[in-house]
Amino acid sequence: MSNDEALRYPIGRHAGQSAYTAAEITTLIDRIEAVPAEIEKLFKGLSPRQLETPYRPGGWTARQVLHHIPDSHVNAYIRTKWTLTEDTPTIKAYDEVAWAQTGEIGADPALAVALLKSLHAKWVPLLRSLREAELQRSFYHPDSKKHIRLDQLIASYAWHGEHHAGHLRIVAALP
Repeated sequence: MSNDEALRYPIGRHAGQSAYTAAEITTLIDRIEAVPAEIEKLFKGLSPRQLETPYRPGGWTARQVLHHIPDSHVNAYIRTKWTLTEDTPTIKAYDEVAWAQTGEIGADPALAVALLKSLHAKWVPLLRSLREAELQRSFYHPDSKKHIRLDQLIASYAWHGEHHAGHLRIVAALP
């Protein structure tokens, strides 16, 4: 793995599976549940200078990463709700890069951490309530042109939170 690849994907690329067992889903949801506490711990250890430091050349700053995580997870929560309440909805894709540059990114990242904690306090019980048939429900992603099942979304977001925690660890290790 190249150095850029290691910085870009500090825990490796997401490797989804075609199917997940009930035990695997429980473990994935446990990982999602753990994300806010880990992100808060990493945030509290960052200096003001580190908040403005990118995790790699050309990458987002720690501040942008901290704001991106709840932005992305809010979208995942909404996609979950749409998938449970509509028949194979086409979700709204969003431009993550543009979202990482909007005005509130300059706000205190503690607000992003608080949003992440509140969101997960609501999202995790929803995920834990899903039955097998609901986990097999899917939405259509207009960018990838793929149907994504809720079990696959759960796996992706278990990885996503840990992936960005890895970026924050990179910045935290810098002098």
